[in-house]
Amino acid sequence: MTLPHTAATPAGADRTFQVDLRGLVDLLSHHLYSSPRVYLRELLQNAVDALTARHGLAPEAPAEAFGIRLYADGAVVRVEDDGVGLTEADVHAFLATIGRSSKRTEQLVEQRGDFIGQFGIGLLSCFLVADEIHVVSRSARTPDAPVVEWRGRGDGSYTVRALPASARPRPGTTVTLTPRADAGEWTRPSQVHALARHFGSLLRHPVTFDDGTGGSRGPGARINAEPAPWARTHPTPGARSRALAAYGEEAFGFTPLDTIELDLPAVGLKGIACVLPEAVPAGRRHGHRVHVKGMLLSEQAEEILPEWAFFVRCVVDAESLRPTASRESLYEDDTLAAVREALAERLRAWIARAAASDPDLLARFLQAHHLAVKSLAVHDDEILRMLLPWLPFETSDGHTTLDAFARTHRTVLVTSSVEEFRQIAAIASAAGLGVVNGGYTYDRELVHRLPEIRPEVSVADLDPAVLTAHLDPVDRETELAAAAYLARARDALAVFDCDVALRTFQPASAPALLIDSREARHERTRSQLAREQEGGLWGDILGALRQEAPRAQLILNQLNPLVRTAVAIDEPELARTSAEALYGQAALLSRRPLRPAESSLINRSFLDLLAHALRKDS
Repeated sequence: MTLPHTAATPAGADRTFQVDLRGLVDLLSHHLYSSPRVYLRELLQNAVDALTARHGLAPEAPAEAFGIRLYADGAVVRVEDDGVGLTEADVHAFLATIGRSSKRTEQLVEQRGDFIGQFGIGLLSCFLVADEIHVVSRSARTPDAPVVEWRGRGDGSYTVRALPASARPRPGTTVTLTPRADAGEWTRPSQVHALARHFGSLLRHPVTFDDGTGGSRGPGARINAEPAPWARTHPTPGARSRALAAYGEEAFGFTPLDTIELDLPAVGLKGIACVLPEAVPAGRRHGHRVHVKGMLLSEQAEEILPEWAFFVRCVVDAESLRPTASRESLYEDDTLAAVREALAERLRAWIARAAASDPDLLARFLQAHHLAVKSLAVHDDEILRMLLPWLPFETSDGHTTLDAFARTHRTVLVTSSVEEFRQIAAIASAAGLGVVNGGYTYDRELVHRLPEIRPEVSVADLDPAVLTAHLDPVDRETELAAAAYLARARDALAVFDCDVALRTFQPASAPALLIDSREARHERTRSQLAREQEGGLWGDILGALRQEAPRAQLILNQLNPLVRTAVAIDEPELARTSAEALYGQAALLSRRPLRPAESSLINRSFLDLLAHALRKDS
């Protein structure tokens, strides 16, 4: 849009943006900040940064020399600090200019890392609960400067005036809010106290709260009376572990399986990781509690740990991590990436320590979180060497560890899918074959790496030919006697591209075994589509992809009494129906999804056999 030229604004002259403060506040409340409750965090953050700057002017002063005082009685909310304060020039420059922060001035650019907030928009969050912000401040840098009062309003206007020194005898700043009627949920005394503890319980400066009643939350009541649990001293290591576990339980609501202390001096990070006592879905990432310089930044910071570490929840306090503008998540930079990798190394070290010195803890951990460890072992050779033999897998001998399985099977066969394993598990077990279900996430890849840890063991993918080689052939006379039945069975099952053979195998209770891989079924489906689309574009494409489609195999067990009776049937229709029923039963035992034609065959063969039995009885 082109604005018309006026006499006061000649063509080509520079113009300045006009800011609709109400629109900006709405933007902040609905898109930048997650909730109006952040107003108190922003006030606390400004007070903490002011105290940090004040300690820079008086480095010899003890940490308890300067503090923060909160007051909320339902009518007003007030935050007072003993920080560096503001002059009138500071007020015009920083409080009345959106996006400008005193933490980004040239004088402080080298130490800006000491401050939590650096974006110059935090004070605007107060307009989420109040229509006016009242600030009274006295500068510690210029002791003889007058006390200055600033009143900012939600319509974008503000006033500044000087007050006598008696209005604030000591340096620092007081911010007072008169809440709107619709903001009572966030500004009543009990809520302000709860928010102060929520955001500021780990702050290093003393923070007190007063609700005006003189009760338990009266003047001088500390909301951060105790330091962070990892900063306290304990008489014994056991007492320390119990204290950290109790803090983790209070923070997350579960009793940790174990707690892992986190300490990264290079970035000033300390904290704990609490190991979850129960399994969680793979890939489900928990949020972590991240404090920056004591101020709670986020309870849902997923980015602090890698994706595979979903078996822990962390509480950390860091000095060098950068918050985003909303101060509700972390800025993704090289520092955060380095912290994430360093914390991952701490978790690996804990697993290694448990494997070396605490087998009971390791067993409980693996029972709950073997999938997380498998995902880590895929990419971490050290964890692979330490833990692969102890990880549980589904095998033809039941659920067991690879170490125990390898002691009885020097050759380990791995299936490519869960359904393939279910088709042959019982037969393989009876034949003495050692088969591992490789259909679950990570399992096939990990089993193939077993020889790296157990060189005496060999691992191979299961080939159907390997299994059929362990099925004993029947004698020639028996096969000739069953030839007519087998021919009728092949004809009945031709629609499924299924061959039929007669063998003997254990267990004798299994009448038939269906060997049919997912890849074979896909190839047969593709071939069928190519035939149906022959001559068209899709037919040409599918035909180019077509390979010799492998056939399924229905292997009948001559040791089974039902099969011995079936192969002796002379009546063609009954023979055909019995073959269909045996196919359907074998397909059901494989526990793979049935095709519509197979479901129809199972229903039809059951009804036909029932009708035959009823006719015979009558």
